[in-house]
Amino acid sequence: MDFGLVLQTDPPASRVVDLMRRAERNGFTYGWTFDSAVLWQEPFVIHSQILAHTDTLTVGPMVTNPGTRTWEVTASTFATLNDMFGNRTVCGIGRGDSAMRVAGRKPHTLARISAAMKVIRALARGEEADLGGGTVVRFPWVRPGAQLPVWMAAYGPKALRMAGEEADGFILQLADPYLTASMVRTVKDAAAAAGRDPGEVTVCVAAPAYVTADDSPEALAHAREQCRWFGGMVGNHVADLVARYGEHSAAVPDALTDYIKSREGYDYSHHGRADNPDTAFVPDDIVDRFCVLGPAQAHIEKLRALRDLGVDQFALYDMHDAQEDVIDAYGTTVIPAVNAG
Repeated sequence: MDFGLVLQTDPPASRVVDLMRRAERNGFTYGWTFDSAVLWQEPFVIHSQILAHTDTLTVGPMVTNPGTRTWEVTASTFATLNDMFGNRTVCGIGRGDSAMRVAGRKPHTLARISAAMKVIRALARGEEADLGGGTVVRFPWVRPGAQLPVWMAAYGPKALRMAGEEADGFILQLADPYLTASMVRTVKDAAAAAGRDPGEVTVCVAAPAYVTADDSPEALAHAREQCRWFGGMVGNHVADLVARYGEHSAAVPDALTDYIKSREGYDYSHHGRADNPDTAFVPDDIVDRFCVLGPAQAHIEKLRALRDLGVDQFALYDMHDAQEDVIDAYGTTVIPAVNAG
């Protein structure tokens, strides 16, 4: 199993780079950042520094969207980084939650994501792409052998099927084994139905991880409070699904949607932060299910279970009060144990 580190691009950018370097030394192979232009600093500028100060780390956004940049600009950015550093980027893409809503816009449709994935992937590989209206372009400077995998974030049934049919990878932002099994199965079945090899669709589960010294009630309670924000972030996407499909829909499992019934609103100024005041509605059992918490052995057991469900990468959200400690604990204990057994 691969391991990734996910960070927000809060200033100073040097700290983001330093944490990514620490992650690489500890056996992480991917470095991810948020991409929301109003809330955080521009990720691709920082990606260039991460790539320059690491040796093998693959870097990308978790996730970009089809609207805050034109598609040829996004493709050119990835292609430039790959030309400079040797095919070490991955394009994570989704509908655009915070990036669009903070700017007063709605998240994108699946049709727009589909079209954007095709254009961005083709241009970054040096192929021709139609930008719309019959305008076909190609980057003449992209060298042979250029690659850009495009991984799609998804929760709902239509999005899951599209990820299986069209994306190079599937990003699932929660670490609940029950939901992971169901969603991975939907993605893989869609890939097979589309004539693809399901094994070619990389599966990435992304969630906060917090390693505690023991499993005492006090230690676990602190870990939950540091990671409760994640249930609020996921709740934004779940609320969209409920609005589309209704409550207790056969299309979306209650195990995903039930917990947002007492959700009253969301202030994006606290998005992805441990002190988010809009996540009190998230119960402890959701934090435990969606995140990876507890002593190192609990992490090892849960990650092995996810791996056995077809997960290829665990991307660790590291937004809490123990950033270095968790990176080091994964490097010394969790990653070696998961990959040894």
